[in-house]
Amino acid sequence: QVQLVESGGGLVQAGGSLRLSCTASGRTISTYTMGWFRQAPGKEREFVASIIWSGPLTHYGDSVRGRFTIARDNAKNTVYLHMVSLKPEDTAVYYCAASGAYVSGTNEYEYNYWGQGTQVTVSS
Repeated sequence: QVQLVESGGGLVQAGGSLRLSCTASGRTISTYTMGWFRQAPGKEREFVASIIWSGPLTHYGDSVRGRFTIARDNAKNTVYLHMVSLKPEDTAVYYCAASGAYVSGTNEYEYNYWGQGTQVTVSS
């Protein structure tokens, strides 16, 4: 089992930045595909970014590409999401997810484990 805990969310003004962290326990995630998703009120869960252990290869959702960066620190068993140039439409609960399979990680059904989420609110 893998337990995931997100942190780093909060309230920020448009144009600002935040760094989300996702720390795993229970198993080392060095060979896991890790991803970030988000869900705004009344909307479906949306893919944000993923990182595959080999490479490491990364993928980004169209709405965040060029503004968000996913990175991992295997020594700390942690994945990060660096967010800059934040917009009000980035407001959502952000979820971290882990998959033990070698997948792109762009689909939520590829993941076995999920965190509880952290709220990000961007004011205009």
